[in-house]
Amino acid sequence: MTEDNITRIYLNNKEYILIGTAHVSKHSAEQVKEVIEAEKPDTVCVELDEQRYQSIKDDNKWKNMDIFKVIKEKKASLLLMNLAISSFQKRMAKQFGINPGQEMIQGIDSAQEANAELVLADRNIQITFARIWNNIGLKGKAMLLTQVIASIFSKETISEEELEKMKQQDTIHTVLQEFTDTFPKLKKPLIDERDQYLAQKIKDAPGEKVVAVLGAAHVPGIKEQIQKDHNLNKLRELPPKSKLPKIIGWSIPILILAIIAYTFYANPQAGWEQTVSWVIWNGGLSAFGALIALGHPLTILTALLVAPITSLNPLLAAGWFAGFVQAYVRRPHVRDFENLSEDVFTVKGFWRNKVTRVLLIVVLANLGSSLGTFIGGVDVIRVFLENL
Repeated sequence: MTEDNITRIYLNNKEYILIGTAHVSKHSAEQVKEVIEAEKPDTVCVELDEQRYQSIKDDNKWKNMDIFKVIKEKKASLLLMNLAISSFQKRMAKQFGINPGQEMIQGIDSAQEANAELVLADRNIQITFARIWNNIGLKGKAMLLTQVIASIFSKETISEEELEKMKQQDTIHTVLQEFTDTFPKLKKPLIDERDQYLAQKIKDAPGEKVVAVLGAAHVPGIKEQIQKDHNLNKLRELPPKSKLPKIIGWSIPILILAIIAYTFYANPQAGWEQTVSWVIWNGGLSAFGALIALGHPLTILTALLVAPITSLNPLLAAGWFAGFVQAYVRRPHVRDFENLSEDVFTVKGFWRNKVTRVLLIVVLANLGSSLGTFIGGVDVIRVFLENL
């Protein structure tokens, strides 16, 4: 049995065997099978959470998705990010003729064949994204969504040599490489915290011999963190919501409304100029976002009409209304959900599939409205200062 990419740790009368894998490597999947058959462990840990495990096991996962519920629960951006990451994996996996995540699937199957207990060792991906989202601010959020959408357009292929280099990176980190270079502090929720979480779950796994199937990027961190004790509940906590965004979110609309109201009082003509500017910038850019996503004319009109109003209420967003209208007039069919896993493989598929088009409309209409709020707000202040 080859020992490449295998790390053995002996701790507290237990043996831990870490297999560092590439998430799109056929060799990695074969090695996982080989190691588990040879070692006959008591437990097999895999770098999956419950959500991703169910995605692998449930072929009907997309058929059961309620697109209206996704929008209502404000999960459109998260789902779009997950689909973009899936698209990235599929492009690489198809290039090398394997299934994405095959090494994790092999770990699950081999654990069953060896009568070993299976432990899902990774942190919930929604918690990881929430902790990332909390660290990057408004500008960072816009940049992240832009990069995720840009990754959909990528037709990049990689060589076997580059694939070997990717064994040193986490899958999510690979997709967001450029972004994490811009925001180095994202390494903490993306890699460091998950190293701690994975290490504790592996250490707590039952039995005297434990095999862990991991992305190779996590192995060095886990080797260090498994020597320590970590509070899993703390690592699972959603970041506390700061009051500052809420204060800013309400202060800006109140300020804008107050400025327009005063300008109307002092100079009605200037007040109308401010109002028209606010409506054009907010509604125009939000509608443009819906147009880029190839929204239905009613969807584009909805974005145009509601954005100037929703921009004045932090509890509302133009993209939600536009998304609901699109989902209603171009309701996704069963085949759209069935084809989702394949359609995210190409740019054409992303825009053709009625599910992903709704997600794109929500995200792009919201981005347009946010940009319109900034530009329109600046213009409102300009007219106010000119008429003091």
